[in-house]
Amino acid sequence: MADFEKLFEDNRGFVFKFLLKLCGNQALSEELTQETFYRAYINISSLKNEEKASVWLCSIAKNTYFAWYNEQRKFEPLECEGEAESPFDTEELLENKELAKEALKILHSLEEPYKEVFMLSVFAGLSLKEISALFGKSESWARVTFYRAKLKISEKLR
Repeated sequence: MADFEKLFEDNRGFVFKFLLKLCGNQALSEELTQETFYRAYINISSLKNEEKASVWLCSIAKNTYFAWYNEQRKFEPLECEGEAESPFDTEELLENKELAKEALKILHSLEEPYKEVFMLSVFAGLSLKEISALFGKSESWARVTFYRAKLKISEKLR
């Protein structure tokens, strides 16, 4: 129990900031941080390397956020802010949505660490320096990994 309390004290601020960058809402970040540590407590036996606890916690936080996000999408009605200005705008919007869906499918098919580094950078807004610290690697490793992830996604989109 004392080990988990130390894990919590050492990482709660980091996890909160990570979630705040991911969702942009302080109250939601606090709630998701609590949920993240609850899930971490339940699954503490799956933590293999305590030195990488922050990476493990960010993975749990990311999954917690996406689970919340997917749940919210089921219940939120579509908002219409007016009609599209022209049929061209509607077609362009649909093409962008289809492209985004395809890019997400490709992203989820990427192997680790490319997927994780890309998601931390793009969705969570973490800098490459912060990502390198999470993985315990150099900043150049994070930069190369992110670049290769972008290349893989763009190649598969063609």
